[in-house]
Amino acid sequence: MSAVRRVLGNAVVQAFLVVIGLVWMTPLAGLFLSSLRSAEETAEGGWWTAFTSPGELSFENYSALLGNSGITQAFWNTVLISVPTTVLVVVVAALAGYAFAWLDFPGREPVFLVVVALLVVPVQIGLLPVAKLFGQLGLFGTIPGVVLFHVAYGLPFAVFLLRNYFAEMPKEMLEAARMDGGSEWRIFTRLVLPVGRPAIASLAIFQFLWVWNDMLVALLFADSSSQPLTVQLQSQIRQFGSNIDVLAPGAFLSLVVPVAVFFAFQRHFVQGVMAGSVK
Repeated sequence: MSAVRRVLGNAVVQAFLVVIGLVWMTPLAGLFLSSLRSAEETAEGGWWTAFTSPGELSFENYSALLGNSGITQAFWNTVLISVPTTVLVVVVAALAGYAFAWLDFPGREPVFLVVVALLVVPVQIGLLPVAKLFGQLGLFGTIPGVVLFHVAYGLPFAVFLLRNYFAEMPKEMLEAARMDGGSEWRIFTRLVLPVGRPAIASLAIFQFLWVWNDMLVALLFADSSSQPLTVQLQSQIRQFGSNIDVLAPGAFLSLVVPVAVFFAFQRHFVQGVMAGSVK
């Protein structure tokens, strides 16, 4: 009897999770179907009407999207902003996190307290001062300027996260590596990084999603030649409100990339979350 209850309980939980997954994926499916319909067909009815007339679906809108130089350039600008930002934040935060966790140097605790204090500083406070500074340095309106801003404001949380994760590693493991003659760099690359891979992967996912979907920073720091996809789509809506045949596939492209990144690294993400609960 208990085995039957356990099976029924697992079935109910799985059915509930399936329903939640379908609800979560509904907007993505609706956007995808809308991107395969013409503007006239979209104006006549909602995306769900495509199930009754699947013959109206085509990839012509994506051909129009590829022909729109503004959106394609904005897509590559988004890649050039998101990928370097994520890499820089992860690399710098991993090095700093290891240093704060296991290296003794003067002022370690006060400096780390400053890093933690920076977590409470809103992004909006630094927009205008940093914009003025970037203007003096010639970085305003450029992709490197947007990347540097995201790196600067992403590092406090990243350093805090990885430092706390690295500090939970067994001290005996690192001491044994030092006794075997391992240098700090070798310990960091051969021991700390592999063990901390779940936390690093989780940080990379969060950072990538944050930068990919950002529009506030890009509106201020990017000009017309360096603006990402979020800003380009917003300008398309403002200028061409009925241009749904370009907006729908562009919005789907902007949405599907973060979803694909999440599913590609979900195993590491779950490991990072579970590691925190086990410790």
